[in-house]
Amino acid sequence: MRKRIICYLLLFSLFTVKTFAFSQDSIPAMKGKELSCQVKTKEAFEVESLFPMFLTGGFHVAVGYRYKNFRVRFSVINGGHYDAEKAGVDNFSYEFKRYYKTSPGLFLGYNVWRNLELYTYFELHTFQIEQKSTGDKKNLFSFDTGVGLGYQFFIGKAFYLQPAFHVYLRDRKSIYFGNDKYTIPGMDLSPVIRIGYRLWRR
Repeated sequence: MRKRIICYLLLFSLFTVKTFAFSQDSIPAMKGKELSCQVKTKEAFEVESLFPMFLTGGFHVAVGYRYKNFRVRFSVINGGHYDAEKAGVDNFSYEFKRYYKTSPGLFLGYNVWRNLELYTYFELHTFQIEQKSTGDKKNLFSFDTGVGLGYQFFIGKAFYLQPAFHVYLRDRKSIYFGNDKYTIPGMDLSPVIRIGYRLWRR
């Protein structure tokens, strides 16, 4: 199963690179207007948000620093009533829901081509697990890591959208609700989209 997932991810990565290469090479140049999605910079400070979290009653904010092709970001997430259990790959449960409580994260990225960023992350997630049949809730701590691939599409020189795809990996911890056992999936696959703004660049 894991080999199949890795193959899918590699194919997705190749498709993404080829798609972006074709779309950027086929965009005509326009005088006096910045039509390209690429905004070159040596250094920059950025703020961004996984804004769908606000639609589910939560929040997400991140601050980042870029130096040439490297980028580091610190984030805080709260998923509100978003059910992350649906993203689980191996043995996700239909009997439980899993919510992001307020959790910090560290992201380390590198632009492999233009604004195509490959990154890894380390997130100290606190999940709230809810048993659907009883409504009982318990917290479960998880150290999540993994890889992400995303592209920054700039609107002008400061605003950008960054769709991405994440692979989360973690130990499969368990907790009990009476006689019922919940085990968190060891892998999540999740598409994400962030909106951001460059506060400063040079």
